[in-house]
Amino acid sequence: MKNLGNLMKQAQQMQTKMAEMQAKMAEMEVSGAAGGGMLQVVLNGKFELKKIKIDKSLVDPEDVEVLEDLIIAAFNDAKVKAEVAMQDEMAKVTGGLNLPAGMKLPF
Repeated sequence: MKNLGNLMKQAQQMQTKMAEMQAKMAEMEVSGAAGGGMLQVVLNGKFELKKIKIDKSLVDPEDVEVLEDLIIAAFNDAKVKAEVAMQDEMAKVTGGLNLPAGMKLPF
């Protein structure tokens, strides 16, 4: 029973660390860019779009598709950076715990 008590204590500690990490990720801001930095977006750790900056030279009513593609590219760039940051934070929380392939935290 002593081992079960230790296991429960470790689970509670990990749960606390996970909550702290999630709060930290929500406050984190990650930038993504496209078009040589002429279009920039900022996401938080929850992948919510917080800011967008578009260079005026990209605004062409006759070529809206380019602007749309750049927005998507900048968003995806920021999303990848946020995912990497989340994985790094998760590794700190789990302490290098080797989870089975495909199993992610939080569940």
